[in-house]
Amino acid sequence: MDILPGSLHPQIVHFAIALVFTGVAFRLLSLTRVVNFAGPAATTLILLGTLACVAAAQTGTAAHAPIERIPGVRPAVMEHEEWGLRTRNIFLGISLIELVALAMGWRQYARANVAAIVAAVAGLGGLVSMYETAEHGGELVYSYAGGIGIRSGDAEDVSRLFLAGAYQQALQDREAGRHEQAMALVDLAAARFPSNLELQLMAAEWTTDVKKDPAAALQRLDALQISKEDARSRVRAGMARASALLAQGNKDGAKAVVQTLQGEFPNNAQVKRRLDELSASQ
Repeated sequence: MDILPGSLHPQIVHFAIALVFTGVAFRLLSLTRVVNFAGPAATTLILLGTLACVAAAQTGTAAHAPIERIPGVRPAVMEHEEWGLRTRNIFLGISLIELVALAMGWRQYARANVAAIVAAVAGLGGLVSMYETAEHGGELVYSYAGGIGIRSGDAEDVSRLFLAGAYQQALQDREAGRHEQAMALVDLAAARFPSNLELQLMAAEWTTDVKKDPAAALQRLDALQISKEDARSRVRAGMARASALLAQGNKDGAKAVVQTLQGEFPNNAQVKRRLDELSASQ
């Protein structure tokens, strides 16, 4: 049975990293004998950091199951887990050396400084392992979306993960000239999240720019309900409408829409610039 839930893994990991890096720094400082408390401080911080490493390894094991089930992610999960366990074991050994160094220092053994040097060297090796663990963890999170949107198990988090993935893939498809695939993803997301106003506005813009169907874009815009207090969305919707009308060849209609926007938002630089462009093209 897991003592700590996997959802705590990110928080605990950061404590472990901060504690062991600071602890090893104090151990190196203690070798200079400039700061008297550096040695005991190093031992304390490294012991606390080791406890955090143990907790991080446990919570990581508890968290990996749902992430591992994502297609193609398991190898990255296993590599991160292996480095995490390796780091935990290294710092357990370093903690033992630290305790020996501390005990020898208290009893004023002649070789106490040798134990401190061994602890410092071992600590540097532990930091290398910690860095590798963190690097693989970052890769798992940011390259494989491991944990993003699914760590909490909350349905809204999963929805945001889907929306972010669909958006990024649609952008790449558009840039690569795969316009049909790009629009299909945007349409799928828009149908799934009808209350997301930003997404609906984006879908309308893409219907004109990517799908080349300004009539359908105008229908989408007509279906939207935008609060009068939402100035940003009102401007964006108006600009999208002007672009759709212009794509239909209706320059006068597009200019009229932008002129209306300028009346509502006289200080908006984007609206002014668009109106200047439309006036210059006539």
